[in-house]
Amino acid sequence: MRATWCVALLRLGVGLGLVAACGTERAVGPPSPVTPPQVRVKAPPCVLKVPDPRAGRAARARLLHDIDRYLSGRPGRIVFAAHDLATGVRLGRGEHEHGMITASGAKVDILAALLLSRTSLRAGEQELASRMIRESDNSAADALWWRVGAGGGMTGFYRRAGMRETVPGPSKFWGGTRTSPADRIRLLTLLVKGGAGLGAADRRLVLGLMSSVQREQAWGVSAAARPGDRVALKNGWTPRPFVRNTWAVTSYGRVSGPGRDLLLSVQTDQQAGEGQGIQAIEGLARLIGHRLAALTPVRAQPCAARPAAH
Repeated sequence: MRATWCVALLRLGVGLGLVAACGTERAVGPPSPVTPPQVRVKAPPCVLKVPDPRAGRAARARLLHDIDRYLSGRPGRIVFAAHDLATGVRLGRGEHEHGMITASGAKVDILAALLLSRTSLRAGEQELASRMIRESDNSAADALWWRVGAGGGMTGFYRRAGMRETVPGPSKFWGGTRTSPADRIRLLTLLVKGGAGLGAADRRLVLGLMSSVQREQAWGVSAAARPGDRVALKNGWTPRPFVRNTWAVTSYGRVSGPGRDLLLSVQTDQQAGEGQGIQAIEGLARLIGHRLAALTPVRAQPCAARPAAH
């Protein structure tokens, strides 16, 4: 009965130009878009990087052992101090030995004392300061030494800066200033972080000059730098004819870059020559600079699972 009725309806529809269908019902309309299969993307595992103090202590012990071995194989006296302001790491050997002569290293002290003594540099003093630091010009240092009050004025500066292990050279001999690596680090910290009344503009001036010393004078603690690091330094070197015709050679400065703000001072004396002193300083600086990051290692560990929501 149903089939007969459906056939009759089909015939009627064909006659009227309509389309009909019998049997299973179908939806009439545009075809449905094909839904692509869902692909589940696996989330990367949650990993935390945390300090690894045990590995850091082991790396520090290895570095100090290698430093001691390096120093024992070099002639003369070699002392140093290092402080990374970014990580807090400190290293040193003989860092409080304050009988070490600074030579031209004292020129930064002279400029810092001059800047503290007045609100601004007077006519010609900017040029003298540039020549004294960038070119290590001794005549410029002579002129500014007297303007800060020579030894008496420098003593006041050292007291104000907390540099208790530094003594100015006698009379006109600013190069005879004696200091310790620890006090060189104190001076660098003052220039970087401020204090003792030294303003930000004055600190930028001193560090800027130290960052642009002549190429032939950029040796020394700069050996601790990685590619792209910034270096600000001052070196000193002088023959010592009354000390068995040996040399005193020093270098101190700041080496900064990603994850690092290293203040480093290396002082030597009783060296057979200037070149030997430079070689000793750069070998030590390179050893510290290349292995500094290993002193603050991190290890990976999975994140703690979050509690399920209720």
